[in-house]
Amino acid sequence: MCGIVGLFLKDKSLEPRLGAMLSDMLISLSDRGPDSAGIAIYGPASGNRTKITVQSSAPERDFPGLEAELGEAVGTPVGVTVKSTHAVVTTNTGEADETREAIQGLRPSIRIMGAGEAVEIYKEVGLPGAVVDRFGVRSMAGTHGIGHTRMATESAVTTMGAHPFSTGADQCLVHNGSLSNHNNVRRELIREGMKFETENDTEVAAAYLSSKMAHGKNLGEALEGTLTDLDGFFTFVVGTRNGFGVVRDPIACKPAVMAETEQYVAFGSEYRALTKLPGIDAAQVWEPEPATVYFWEH
Repeated sequence: MCGIVGLFLKDKSLEPRLGAMLSDMLISLSDRGPDSAGIAIYGPASGNRTKITVQSSAPERDFPGLEAELGEAVGTPVGVTVKSTHAVVTTNTGEADETREAIQGLRPSIRIMGAGEAVEIYKEVGLPGAVVDRFGVRSMAGTHGIGHTRMATESAVTTMGAHPFSTGADQCLVHNGSLSNHNNVRRELIREGMKFETENDTEVAAAYLSSKMAHGKNLGEALEGTLTDLDGFFTFVVGTRNGFGVVRDPIACKPAVMAETEQYVAFGSEYRALTKLPGIDAAQVWEPEPATVYFWEH
C-alpha cells in the first residue's frame, strides 16, 4: 500500500497555498497508510543560510536553551523555531556541518530529519491529518513538496521509519513498494562513506540518488540509474532544491497518476489525491509509463 503525493508549482501566485494543497492531497490517501506520515516543503533558498530540521521524542527536555547553546558552540547566531516534536535550526551555510555536530553533541537524543537551504521535513507516527495539524503544514508556503502516508511492511513503525527520507542537502524521497537488493546496495554505499539511520529500504534508495548526484549526475540521470541498479517494485517521488522527479520500475504494479497544467505538475498514488487542485478539470492527466523518468526543475 502506502500513499505518495508530489506537487511542483509553476505559478508563483500559488506558492502561499502549497502547504494547504499538499496537505489535502495527502489526507485524501490516509487509508493507504495508517502508520505514519510525512511532508517535505521546499521554500525559496536564501543562498547563505541552511535549515536543519530536527526531531525529539522529548521536546520539553531537548529544545529549551538549545538556541543559545548552539550559538555559543558554533560562534555565530543560530535560530531555533520549535514546532511540536520538531524544530528548524537555522545557521550560516558555511557552519552547517559544525552546527549538525554541535546538535548531536549537545543533545544526543535529537534526530536530524533533513537539511538544506530550501527544505523542511516533518514526519511522525500517526495519520496524515494529525501530522499536518501538529506541524501547521497548511500555513506553509513554498515552491514544491512531496508527502507520504505509510503502511509498514519491512521495518518498524517509528518516526525514523517514516518518509520522506533525506540523505543529502535539499534532497529527499518517498516510496511506494519494496526493494529486494537494498542490503547489497547499502553495503556498497557504506563503503563509499554514506551513513544510515535505519534498516528501511527507502533510505537506501534516497542514499543511492544522493551518491549519484554527488558524483555529478543530475536528478534525471540519477533516477535512470535506479532502473538498472535497484531491484524490486517501486514508485519513487523525489525532491531536490530546484526540482521534482518521478520514476516507476519496469513492471509498474504500484498505482500512480500525474496531472499537468500551466500552474503546476502533480503526482498522486490515486486520482482522488488530485481532485481538489485548481483547474484539475482542464489538466492533462496520465499514468506515468513504466521505466520512464519524469522530472521538472525551476
